[in-house]
Amino acid sequence: MLALTLATGLTAPGIALAQADTIKIGLLATFEGAFTVLGEDSERGAMTAVDEFGGMVAGKKIEIVKGSSDASPDSAVRAARKLVEQDGVKILVGPLSGDEGIAVKDYAKTHPDVTFLNGSSAAQDTTLRDPADNFFRFSTDGAQWMAGLGTYAYNDRGYKKVATVAEDYSFPYTQVFGFMAEFCKAGGTVPSKSWVPIGNKDYSSVIAAIPDDVDAIYVALGGADAVNFLSQYNDAGGQAPLIGGSITVDQTVLTAKGRMRDVLIGTPAAGPTADTNDSQAWKDFTAAYKKQDGAFPSPSLFAHAYYINMKAALLALDKVGGDLSDDGAKLRQELSTISFETPTGKVSLDSNRNAIADMYLTEVSEAADGTLVNKLIKVTPQVNQTLGIPTDEFLALGAVSRENPSCP
Repeated sequence: MLALTLATGLTAPGIALAQADTIKIGLLATFEGAFTVLGEDSERGAMTAVDEFGGMVAGKKIEIVKGSSDASPDSAVRAARKLVEQDGVKILVGPLSGDEGIAVKDYAKTHPDVTFLNGSSAAQDTTLRDPADNFFRFSTDGAQWMAGLGTYAYNDRGYKKVATVAEDYSFPYTQVFGFMAEFCKAGGTVPSKSWVPIGNKDYSSVIAAIPDDVDAIYVALGGADAVNFLSQYNDAGGQAPLIGGSITVDQTVLTAKGRMRDVLIGTPAAGPTADTNDSQAWKDFTAAYKKQDGAFPSPSLFAHAYYINMKAALLALDKVGGDLSDDGAKLRQELSTISFETPTGKVSLDSNRNAIADMYLTEVSEAADGTLVNKLIKVTPQVNQTLGIPTDEFLALGAVSRENPSCP
């Protein structure tokens, strides 16, 4: 004890007091693997929220403890377990990717005294089926992100037959579901789906398998996967126009070096953000975000999602005076009922603790400075997780998968 006192300058009561004046929050993101660039921007978003609060909440210092994954469920659970069981966090924000979210949701059930807030993981069943009472998602799911895109592709762009290329896991399944829900209802068909593993390098066989007679290709690939596909599609002389999944046209891809610029310009997409959003709230958020080291010209959807979830945690902590002495019960009650304005509009939660929020239909365009941005076309207000369909009817559609939905 003497050595500890000399090393820290604190007596044992002083150490206890210092710990009581600090709130540790775990930050879990993909700081390894194909989605590393996404994880790095997630941290920028989370820290933008922490900086907004001056690094303090309810008079207590915020201490961020980082956990790293590689987008695989096992790595996410390992990181979450370390944060909770070794580092002792009582609040965890994350993870980033779809399968990770489902795995961490299941892990959350084994620690009901810890409060979990999603990062940007957007698989549908993280919250829709078998949810965890202590897992909250203020950042919506991938099907919600597609609101307006399928109808626009069919009615405004005139695309009647579309092939899809997407990564082979729960989030892209959710994105394809959201796009097809509208596109197929409008009368469109999807005769071909290609599913590829995360980290795929060679897309030659995928590109060769795309039918020649499709009007467009819907692409739901992220990070290095998106860059590799787009570059190789360009090099192969691909002529079919693209429709973008949310992460395919995100700033983490639009700012990448490569030969896919001409392929991307004009691509319609949809998601929780639009780079040219001219609201003051978005402008203020962008300015604050750009103070972070390595920031993109505009916040990625990952930065946006982590910002919103971290801000929800801090708002709720402030409401309960930073008191976690009841194992977070008051905090979770506050989170269940909280509603607040974000840089992209109002957010609130449904009974499964999943967000209801505005969605943005966009088109990739070249800004005056030569950078690529997602230009706002239309806002779809307050989209819920069942896309406006009654819950029982929506659940009857079945869980998203490689085969569901289908409109060949």
